[in-house]
Amino acid sequence: MASLVPPPRSSPESGHCAQWYARELGWATAGTSPVRLLTGLSFDVLELPAAAGHAALRRVGRTGPVALAGRRMGLLVAMGSADELPGLLDWLEWGGIALDLTAVGTGGHITAPVPPGGAAGSPGAACWLRPPGTRQEVESSLPALNGLGSSGGDAPDLVRLVDVAANECHRARIAHARTHLWAHRPTGQPLAFS
Repeated sequence: MASLVPPPRSSPESGHCAQWYARELGWATAGTSPVRLLTGLSFDVLELPAAAGHAALRRVGRTGPVALAGRRMGLLVAMGSADELPGLLDWLEWGGIALDLTAVGTGGHITAPVPPGGAAGSPGAACWLRPPGTRQEVESSLPALNGLGSSGGDAPDLVRLVDVAANECHRARIAHARTHLWAHRPTGQPLAFS
């Protein structure tokens, strides 16, 4: 799954972008228009609606790098986290609830945001909300499954991050349903309450 991939766009800086990711961070890339970051090799990505993601970031505070592409947000997490997501959601009692929260892991990709300090792309193009730092900083900042509770490092525990993200996805879904209900209610008809 790779829904953080906007429509292809051509850029003369695509080669520079791929080289920057390989040289500075050691991340594997593919393609040129747009450049894609391969997941499951150095990191995985938790993907959710941007509105839910912004709310989750306010609650969690510390995270690893965060990318935004259109209406989707991607939170970079430790490699292997995508495989843990279904079990974590079940364990956190979110299993069976329709959440717009997915994970992109081995064999997937996301569109590479313009490297930090680069020229901004077109509207809706992938960008960094929280850019990656150095290779060492990125590796230590990726949320991972380190057991229960805080890992004590610079990143939140993956369990807490997934729980907060699931909660915000659920809140966004309820808010959307509530808005949709009010928008489609016949005028002049009272609401029934039980």
